[in-house]
Amino acid sequence: MTRFAVISLAILMLVVPGQAFSQEPIANRFTMEKTESGFVRMDTLTGEMSICREQSGQLVCKLAADERRAFEEALSDLSARVAALEQRLDADAPAALDIPDDAELDRALGVMKKMMRGFFGMAEDLRKEFDLDSNHPAEPLPDRT
Repeated sequence: MTRFAVISLAILMLVVPGQAFSQEPIANRFTMEKTESGFVRMDTLTGEMSICREQSGQLVCKLAADERRAFEEALSDLSARVAALEQRLDADAPAALDIPDDAELDRALGVMKKMMRGFFGMAEDLRKEFDLDSNHPAEPLPDRT
């Protein structure tokens, strides 16, 4: 899905000039010249030329051969760059997580047991120090609300 999004964005950047987003349309930007087989449309801002023909009551324009070749070269270059980036990402991907073996798990459990014994030992010492046992419940804390 990510590859599709990157390629789509690259194509969109080639097809839609960036200036179209930042400026209002320029009056008389395109000029049309009648030819034997249709029209030639020239973008006076960029110099791009398109060949236009009437089909089913609509004017359909296609990039001229020079622009088409430049477009395909740019698309090919971007595709190669995307492929190189994907290859680099695949190479830099972290390896699968190593699952600890039984010896490592036993060692970790031993450390946890030692910590818990120490904690409960401290709790038992505090209980003895304050003489708290189950036969004599501690006095409730006063309500300070």
